[in-house]
Amino acid sequence: MAATLEDPEITSEEVRDHVRTFHGFSKLVLFAILHIMLVLSCLALAFLGNAPLIALIAGMGGTVLLLALFAMIA
Repeated sequence: MAATLEDPEITSEEVRDHVRTFHGFSKLVLFAILHIMLVLSCLALAFLGNAPLIALIAGMGGTVLLLALFAMIA
């Protein structure tokens, strides 16, 4: 990174683009992790907790909520 900052051919626009891409990728990874946790918890609720209807509603509602939240952040 230090060599990159000292390189005169790299413009500040390229650095901004890189940082923007990095933050977008970080949000995508966070969304994926949260969605996997939601799905696993709904599966546990449905099969181990014997509440499949509540798990279905929580899974669908949670997915819509996650999508809306990350759409507002992006």
